[in-house]
Amino acid sequence: MNEPAIHREVPVVVSIAGNDPSGGAGLQADIEALGSHGCHAAPVVTCVTVQDTREVKQVVPLDGLLVAEQARAVLEDMPVAAFKLGLLGSVDIVEHVHAVLVDYPEIPVVMDPVLASGDGTPLADEETLEAMQALLLEHVTVLTPNSHEARLLSPEADNLDACAMALLERGCEFVLITGTHENTPHVDNRLYGNHRLLEVFTWERLPGEYHGSGCTLAASIAGLLAQGLEPFTAIHEAQEYTWETLHHAYRVGMGQQLPNRLFWARVESD
Repeated sequence: MNEPAIHREVPVVVSIAGNDPSGGAGLQADIEALGSHGCHAAPVVTCVTVQDTREVKQVVPLDGLLVAEQARAVLEDMPVAAFKLGLLGSVDIVEHVHAVLVDYPEIPVVMDPVLASGDGTPLADEETLEAMQALLLEHVTVLTPNSHEARLLSPEADNLDACAMALLERGCEFVLITGTHENTPHVDNRLYGNHRLLEVFTWERLPGEYHGSGCTLAASIAGLLAQGLEPFTAIHEAQEYTWETLHHAYRVGMGQQLPNRLFWARVESD
């Protein structure tokens, strides 16, 4: 019996991140964003969390070997086109994810360095942060920290430009520092690469706070890279999509609004 042909027109993206039961961030955010860009999401669970749209109550990291085995099962079965990294949660997980990336150096990596929740709860201790710096950054194609995360990842730097240069020196190919946490009238997202500032993308600052915007942006970049776009175009188009998800955001809980990553389905049906 002939085996069915592999459908390579739907790129596979492995998302290595935590599970958020509210559905606003983490793996569900990645799945919805990747699906919106025509990709198949392969979700690898790193942490089980207890959280809602207001706060993170508990984070339980899984065993690092179990995380790696989830990823390797997919990698040995499917033609993976990109990795997206989110909440990692422990040194053990960082070390095992590093081992996976070393074995697949040809696959682009988009990393959202999840260091704190939207309510400010720390999600990475000092040892995990140092492990991320030492083991993961050199494998990253596009790093997407917000300004707070950029400062934590490069504490030796005295401004955001210097933060970006330090992160590029650690091996990242591109660094997109998002400006949502800065006190500016508009949101300025700054893209760095090749040892310099490449572009400043300016977006209308929307009212309110959003749960899962960083996941949405990073997953969108990964999906567009998986579709074959070159990084600069993928980074630009992913920002446009993410802004639209926030513009169409909705509130279903008592805390932050959730990005409407399927806004396009409603627009088309209307």
